[in-house]
Amino acid sequence: MSAQTNRDQEAGSRTLKRFHYSTDQAIEKPFNWKQMLRLFSFMKPYAKTILPIAILGMVLSTAVRLFAPILIGSFALDHIIEHGDVNFLWIMVGVIAFMYVISYIGNTLRIKYMNKLGQLVIFDMRKKLFNHIQRLSHRFFDQRSAGSILVRITNDVNSLQDLFTNGVINLLMDLIMLIGIVILLFVISPSLTVAIMIVLPLMFFISTRLRRNIRRSWQDVRIKQSMINSHLNESIQGIRVTQSYTQENENIGFFKKMNQTNFEAWRNATQKSAMFRPFVEMSGAIGTAILLSFGVFLIQMEALTIGEFFAFSLYIGMFWEPISRLGQVYNQLLVGMASSERIFEFLDEQPSVPEKMNAKTLKDIDGHIQFDHVEFAYDEKRKALHDMSIEIKGGQTVALVGHTGSGKTTIVNLISRFYDPTKGRILLDGHDLRDIRLDSLREKVSIVLQDTFIFSGTIMDNIRFGRPDATDEEVKQAAYTVGADGFIQELPNGYETEVEERGNILSVGERQLISFARALLADPQILILDEATAAIDTETEQIIQAALRKLLHGRTAIMIAHRLSTIREADRIFVLEQGKILEQGDHDDLMAQRGEYYELVKSQFNALNTG
Repeated sequence: MSAQTNRDQEAGSRTLKRFHYSTDQAIEKPFNWKQMLRLFSFMKPYAKTILPIAILGMVLSTAVRLFAPILIGSFALDHIIEHGDVNFLWIMVGVIAFMYVISYIGNTLRIKYMNKLGQLVIFDMRKKLFNHIQRLSHRFFDQRSAGSILVRITNDVNSLQDLFTNGVINLLMDLIMLIGIVILLFVISPSLTVAIMIVLPLMFFISTRLRRNIRRSWQDVRIKQSMINSHLNESIQGIRVTQSYTQENENIGFFKKMNQTNFEAWRNATQKSAMFRPFVEMSGAIGTAILLSFGVFLIQMEALTIGEFFAFSLYIGMFWEPISRLGQVYNQLLVGMASSERIFEFLDEQPSVPEKMNAKTLKDIDGHIQFDHVEFAYDEKRKALHDMSIEIKGGQTVALVGHTGSGKTTIVNLISRFYDPTKGRILLDGHDLRDIRLDSLREKVSIVLQDTFIFSGTIMDNIRFGRPDATDEEVKQAAYTVGADGFIQELPNGYETEVEERGNILSVGERQLISFARALLADPQILILDEATAAIDTETEQIIQAALRKLLHGRTAIMIAHRLSTIREADRIFVLEQGKILEQGDHDDLMAQRGEYYELVKSQFNALNTG
């Protein structure tokens, strides 16, 4: 082993504690058909169109396979041996050939339409899961990494593809085949059938003991995959930080450790799953030994003809084949169970910010906001807000000031109803936010964040994001108003320039200007600026301040700013500390009080002069 490999492994071991950040845990539920029926309910929309054709194809091919041996053995072979009728032989050859043509057509229909059904079900499931996640509350995303969510929509859904494409129809086909074979075996020779079926109880006992371990193994595989996806997502997004701190070896070592753990989980699951087929083959060998010894005895006793023995042998060969496939289908069911548990966990997740059935739709609002004795905590350990009562009048511009963790962002999160208060209530124009439709509320509110998110696509698409029906001219006017038009016109394709993932071709300040244009175009009644000018240089800030005067006119605005020069003109400033209001007033009032706000302004002024 090389020295570099040793260093990578040591790095992985030192950072292994990061392995536990994922919230994915094994979901301990017993295997139950009720959940599988819920999974199969995704096939219901196609129960009258695609599924009947696939089932027809399956019935045709299964019927041919069931009746061919008895025609060959009990009818053709015995008749030819007894009567020596060669013409009858050719007739039977023609009949059997025709039957296998029918079987070929049936198999073609089954494979074609089950593949189509499987793809449609996967399409529907992924769409439903994505749509549901889009409507979940922020608390859901706070508790899970992006990678663990991604793996549910991709890997877990993809793992069900084989189950829907082959597993369901194969399960039905093999069950029909087994029942038909058992009936025909008893018709041919009940005593020989009973003798061979002695091995079945043993098979059932051992397979029952194995299934829980196999299910847990596949569930563990899904969890390890989720962790890898989470780490990959984090590593790619944080690559600049990783390289800046020369932590590449630490990251490589950590990924190697995770990759090895994932490999071992796969190996463990596949080894346990692989035990089914050899076990079935061993049971088949025992059955064949019983067939030969007891079957020859029955022929000697004239209790069985040679043709019946031949047909019985063919059926026994066919009998172990569906049992072996049922073992494989059962493995698919176990994989499906592990994946469906994780998918249904998300689908059963309810928004922590529910919408009432009779919630109101607001049209025009004044933007009058009241916090009525509001308390809030992200978890049970620490409160973010303590008995807060504030009033923001319609059209008023207020600023929230305070150190990190003082509760500024929590206030704007509550106004947008990303969370609900733990106690108290928040009113908008006299209406409790919990009585207002979420889409109606959020249409009235636009948020500009410090860390602006730019989507893949064009500049035009990104500005139009909050108002898809806006015309090109309206988009350009919004950009011109906030001072973004200048740099956009200098780009290679202007407003049609592709910005790539997260807007990597743009500077931080340019991304911020686009977010201002996006907010202006949406034309909200309430505008929230969360450190929106923190990443903008002084020259650009002057452009922004001029644009803000137009943007804020006639709107209720809540500004969070560490750069206190940007909030001098605010109608009211709230100084927060540890979730409580320490001071409030306009800039001149607070400066006259010579309290916390005065000290903050003084310290920033001194820092600028020193710099």
